[in-house]
Amino acid sequence: MFVRRKKNRSGSTSVVVVSKAHGQFHEVKTLGVSSDAAEIARLHQVGQVWIREHADMKDLFERARNIEFERDAVKYFLDNVENILLNGTQLILDRVFRLTGFDKIDDDILKSLVTARICQPLSKTATIEYLKSHFDEDIEEHRLYKYLDRLEETQKERVQQISVEHTRKVIGGKIGVVFYDVTTLYFETDTSDDLRKTGYSKDGKHSLPQIVLGLLVSEGGYPLAYSIHEGNKYEGHTMLPVITDFVKKFKLREQDLVVVADSGLMNNDNLEALDKGKYKYIIGARIKNESAAITKWILSCEKKNGSFYECKKTGKRRLIVGFAEGRAKKDAENRNKGVRRLEKEYGSGTVTKDKINRRGYNKFLELTEDVTVKINYDKINEDAQWDGWKGYITNTKLEAKVVCEEYGGLWQVERAFRISKGRLDLRPMFHFNEKRIRAHVCICFVAYKVYKELERILKQKHIGISVDKVLSIAKTITTICLRLPQSGTTLKRTMLLTERHKSIAPLFDENFWLDKSVRIE
Repeated sequence: MFVRRKKNRSGSTSVVVVSKAHGQFHEVKTLGVSSDAAEIARLHQVGQVWIREHADMKDLFERARNIEFERDAVKYFLDNVENILLNGTQLILDRVFRLTGFDKIDDDILKSLVTARICQPLSKTATIEYLKSHFDEDIEEHRLYKYLDRLEETQKERVQQISVEHTRKVIGGKIGVVFYDVTTLYFETDTSDDLRKTGYSKDGKHSLPQIVLGLLVSEGGYPLAYSIHEGNKYEGHTMLPVITDFVKKFKLREQDLVVVADSGLMNNDNLEALDKGKYKYIIGARIKNESAAITKWILSCEKKNGSFYECKKTGKRRLIVGFAEGRAKKDAENRNKGVRRLEKEYGSGTVTKDKINRRGYNKFLELTEDVTVKINYDKINEDAQWDGWKGYITNTKLEAKVVCEEYGGLWQVERAFRISKGRLDLRPMFHFNEKRIRAHVCICFVAYKVYKELERILKQKHIGISVDKVLSIAKTITTICLRLPQSGTTLKRTMLLTERHKSIAPLFDENFWLDKSVRIE
């Protein structure tokens, strides 16, 4: 504070105590007005005394003015908040979407639908509302459904091409081993058509129409291609067209590729077609259905943990069998559990029609003409001989142990189906239009690819949090959009407030995404 002499228009002089704060002067106290020089000097002295006596009030005045300034600043800030977005997941997934290469499609609707499918899988109508309320993205319903009607026709091939190109980079440039499997996707309806048909359901929904989905993945579980088939199509007939089309599109050499599939896809037609096409393969064998000579040979082999035995089949095919104590224990536990169920349900010797048709361990039952049953314990003992054995048919020159290890990679396809069906709500499906059914599968394929890429990045950067956990935390992260009236621009600030938010803070740092280990140049 200091004393100021201020000239007035009338010619007099005002003597005031003044304080300066934030570059502005504020009058604290008026001491008097006079035109007499002696009086003005006296008032100035009085002001000096007053300042000394009230020196401790300086901070009080400063604080009062600061509080007022602070209140005005906060009010100004709040008055100009344009939007608050719950878009933490979007900020992360948009980055991953671009890193996989899907931004080359230049399709904002696809990106929005994929992001929503990973963040909050909902019906298409509910997705529109989700995008609007969380990300401030407005897609009109009629535009969305029109888009779905042409999605697969315009984007499926491009989507698969981008996925393959990115996968090549991830696994070192060469796709050597591919894993193929199928699953079924059911519909909550009684209506069938040319595509949706009843058949054997892997979800246990045998009375509901379904489609068959075939999926091809690389080592590491990265999706490469998919195919959609009628719900009653035998899964063994789905594999070769997918493999042949894949090799042709991406200019691969058949002899450089090893196809791995489970025993459900093993039949002579498939094997002969693979041999004719010069494909290498590892297929799960149905060793219990082999010839009497081969089954006798298998059961005569020593049950030594980790041991492998092989015999020559036709042409270049080999049958390899391996024994594992862990598998033997699991086989026995599963069978004993099934037998206990049989003993509980059929102990009375009678059975209802619905239970006759049940699958699983009913193979141990004997049915008489008057529909009474008994458990055949001789069959149970025969089945126990196979505990721990697993077989593979291959035309490769790989060592038996390597064949077993490669076959073990099939769990990656199973995991892909599990995540797609569960996390991404691939099924049940509620579309009835074939084009929209195919569009829904295409969106889920891209979503799974983005999910897998985020998983790879988290592992690569040693962020010890799962994809689901990261997305759960990111859902609570907001972005504040502030309008700047003077410049006419909008300022956005993503708020990482809690300790949970800070645990994934690197994912919101620009430099994180510029790291070459993340980008895979």
